[in-house]
Amino acid sequence: MDRSIRLTLIILLLVVVLIFGLVVGRQVLMVGDEEPAPAPELSEINAYVYDQGRELADFELVNEEGEAVTRESLRGKWTFAFVGYTNCPDICPAAMANLRSTDKLLPDDLPQPDFLLITADPEHDTPEKLKDYVGFFGENFHGLTGDLETLRELAKSMNAAFTHREVDDELLVDHSGHFALINPEGEMAAVLQPPHDPDDLVKAYREIYEWARANHPRASRS
Repeated sequence: MDRSIRLTLIILLLVVVLIFGLVVGRQVLMVGDEEPAPAPELSEINAYVYDQGRELADFELVNEEGEAVTRESLRGKWTFAFVGYTNCPDICPAAMANLRSTDKLLPDDLPQPDFLLITADPEHDTPEKLKDYVGFFGENFHGLTGDLETLRELAKSMNAAFTHREVDDELLVDHSGHFALINPEGEMAAVLQPPHDPDDLVKAYREIYEWARANHPRASRS
């Protein structure tokens, strides 16, 4: 083969390799610059997902075993959290029953979450009373009690609220009825509004988890 032809072919080959490298490099940079997918739209099943997790109020409370619990204790797992109290006559039993049904419906391919009752009545909801109450619903059901104002601030950071009133010398607690879904970073990932349907809760959890795994890997680990 003529030397000049061979040299021309080598140059053309190098140009092709260079162009290919530039194209591949551009695609890699474009993928790295892509915006995360928006949070899933689940309003039709009463679920509202945050594009970025919302930080919870810092707290130090005790669980149903009397053990100290802080915001850091929520890291490493998904948690469905609910503000209520053990003497609640209507909203809480229904909410807890829905969470128990949700727990039973969760498939094995999803991280198995905890379910957390944050009391709005710490005067009466001692760790012992919480243990008896949440233990009825399952092993992964837990409770938090402690200082009233700390509980109030924690509830507020989950878009929840509660107030106390007395009727015929009986304490009644008015409180929010939604669930907060907390991600493994200890942040509120979504609000799940009533009415609650266990099938819809499972669907929402799956979509939120899969979206978080694809777009916020650290916040999806459990």
